[in-house]
Amino acid sequence: MVRKLRLLSGLVLAAYVVVHLINHSLGLISFAAMEAMREVVHTFWSLPFFKTLLYLSFLTHFLLALWSLYERKNLRLARWEAAQLALGLLIIPLLAIHVIGTRGAIQLFNIEPTYQLVTVALWLTPRLGIQQVLALLIVWTHLTVGLHFWLRLKAGYARTVPVLYALVVLLPVLALLGFYRAGTTVDAFMLADPSWLDATLRQVRALTPEEYSFLVGLEVWAIGIFLAMLAVTLLCREGRRQIRKRFGSYQLTHANGRAVSAQNGTSILEALRAANIAHASVCGGRGRCTTCRVRVDEGLDSLSPPNETERTALAKIAAPETVRLACQAQPSSDLSITPLLPATATARTAQRAGGVGGREQQVAIMFIDLRGSTALAEHMLPFDVVYVLNHFFAEMSAALAATGGHYAQFNGDGLMALYGLDGDLDKGCRQALSGAVEMLHRLDRLNREDQPELREPLRIGIGIHCGEAIVGRMGPPQSPIVSAIGDNVNVAARLESLTKTFNCNVVVSETTAIRSGLDLSTFSREKAVLKGRREPIVVLTLTDTESLAGQLSPSASLI
Repeated sequence: MVRKLRLLSGLVLAAYVVVHLINHSLGLISFAAMEAMREVVHTFWSLPFFKTLLYLSFLTHFLLALWSLYERKNLRLARWEAAQLALGLLIIPLLAIHVIGTRGAIQLFNIEPTYQLVTVALWLTPRLGIQQVLALLIVWTHLTVGLHFWLRLKAGYARTVPVLYALVVLLPVLALLGFYRAGTTVDAFMLADPSWLDATLRQVRALTPEEYSFLVGLEVWAIGIFLAMLAVTLLCREGRRQIRKRFGSYQLTHANGRAVSAQNGTSILEALRAANIAHASVCGGRGRCTTCRVRVDEGLDSLSPPNETERTALAKIAAPETVRLACQAQPSSDLSITPLLPATATARTAQRAGGVGGREQQVAIMFIDLRGSTALAEHMLPFDVVYVLNHFFAEMSAALAATGGHYAQFNGDGLMALYGLDGDLDKGCRQALSGAVEMLHRLDRLNREDQPELREPLRIGIGIHCGEAIVGRMGPPQSPIVSAIGDNVNVAARLESLTKTFNCNVVVSETTAIRSGLDLSTFSREKAVLKGRREPIVVLTLTDTESLAGQLSPSASLI
């Protein structure tokens, strides 16, 4: 929840900043252009809902930043995290006077902060102008760094970087040029009409000395409150550290032989960083990736169960119980760990060929296994076995191609296939069933053609399941393939093995049958308990697929 609130509040603030900078850049045209857009933007953000959303987003983002600082057991951060934190803390002191002079002025004294008025204040007071330029650059850097480290784990982000990089550089440059052009326009107006400045500042000069002093003095109050909240946060961190130091610590033994001590409640990642032991963490320890994962060699029983963030992340990679996220696991007793990724792992490492550069996707998964392949090798010459197997895989591959399937894995005497990679799961489920029927038809033909070489007909078992999996390019860097991993892939593999138990050709999960939209009511329904799962799964056992073939005409199977 905290992570989602930080992201959502940050996106609202990012939208406000982007529009604000675009408005600044119109200074390259004229004050009139800037003012015309400001009136539209101001009207939008003045609507009760959006005004509340903006203020709540700022307050939420700021308070969550303090909470994040409080939660850290030490301040040893990656460079980008330290820069992001420092830049974020500088924003309020730098922007306080600007916010007070615009939002505060209009709320307290009904002074309309036109671009002419604000530009005069900044342009004719160099300290304020320089402060505003620094604030713009710092806000923009903080925003773009945050967006980058959120988006870099998303599929397709790497391809958009060149375009986004150009926009990231161009927008603040145009905003600063717009401000400079507006400033030179102020000089020109003052030179052409000496009374112009008095007319522009009329609203401000109408304030009494007490009102003006109160408005300017709000900056000191704002910065004072900010520093007080920061100081309280740091004091609370120190108080918590002293309490935990008094109530115990644990020893962490790394696979490199080093042993470090940390206070109870300190995450594994924080303990490693405090000891200057390099460790992968692409997302900065927020549980958005699994690059910091470790295998717990000793002490797993005394480690508290994964929280929701960690459990969700580990489930996506179908991690065994011995694997934990270093950024989320907080030991309270001794344990030994082995990192599972190199310390230099980056987002690009996970996305390049040879790594699991995957994305979550709903797909239909099929496993096919050739029965009796060992006996086949015992009664035939090796070259004859190769011939039969090549003929078999050629027919299975052709069946996949004919029904929209994708070959994803080869395992000696069987293969794995994926359907629905185009994003249409219902269609993928129908195509998978069509693929099973096509494979059985082709197998019958193969048995007739190769009858002289075969002592008994070839038989196959097929398991089909659907659901979310991690789909991406996997395998050796020289020859990666698009495949899938995850719990649903394991289920499909176990359904294939159930064809032996139920003495049938195809076992399909009820979920797949429903998503296919086909009438499979004539087939037997069974409850099966799969290895590693507590709850039984309902499956359909398909023996005679001729009735199914009638529903799977070429047009019906591919719609």
